[in-house]
Amino acid sequence: MTPADTVLALESATEACSAAVWRDGTLIAHRFDARRRGHAACLMVQVRDVMAEAVLDFAALDIIATTVGPGGFTGLRIGLASARALSLAAGKPLIGLTTLETVAAAQDPAGAPLLVVIDSKRADLYVQLFAPDLTQLSAPAALLPRAIAALLPDGPVAVAGNAAALVVDALSQAGLEPRLLDGPALPDAAQVARLAADRAAAMRRGAPPPAPLYLRPPDASIPRPPKR
Repeated sequence: MTPADTVLALESATEACSAAVWRDGTLIAHRFDARRRGHAACLMVQVRDVMAEAVLDFAALDIIATTVGPGGFTGLRIGLASARALSLAAGKPLIGLTTLETVAAAQDPAGAPLLVVIDSKRADLYVQLFAPDLTQLSAPAALLPRAIAALLPDGPVAVAGNAAALVVDALSQAGLEPRLLDGPALPDAAQVARLAADRAAAMRRGAPPPAPLYLRPPDASIPRPPKR
């Protein structure tokens, strides 16, 4: 594909809901709402608002982007389903990015490895380690806080994400040198849009649509039929 000049991005996989339009290297419309619930009611209103503010119709887009997880099961599915529906209706390609790489892209680790940590709402945390240039050094994983230290190299490490403070305490107690960053703690469609614009040229034409990234099964389960 050619580079994407105009991108609509959605994000609703964590404790926020956001939409953004990126055009010619600039963020031209953006909505962000921190919330634990109500993503379904919020997201498409934000999409309507950013498209109206950008004075664009969907035919003017080059690509649509969304996060694919890890994150909350319901919010993740809402964002991905909404993005797929818009992609099909507008006839535009769809690109998916992880919540972890989206948070990483908003940080300045100042030459240190970067650990991104997102709250999973359970005992484990969603984590990924990045090099100072934000190259991925590990795959996304769901780890208990006490297991995270084994993922890290010796020396200082920058930590970001909405569970970063918890992990900084645990790493300090383990004798490591964590540094809590003050960058955005949650993924934001503004970063999703910027990353998607950069990566659009590498997309394969006809590639399958992005799939959700689940690092563990959902909390809910289908009831089993009663035994006879």
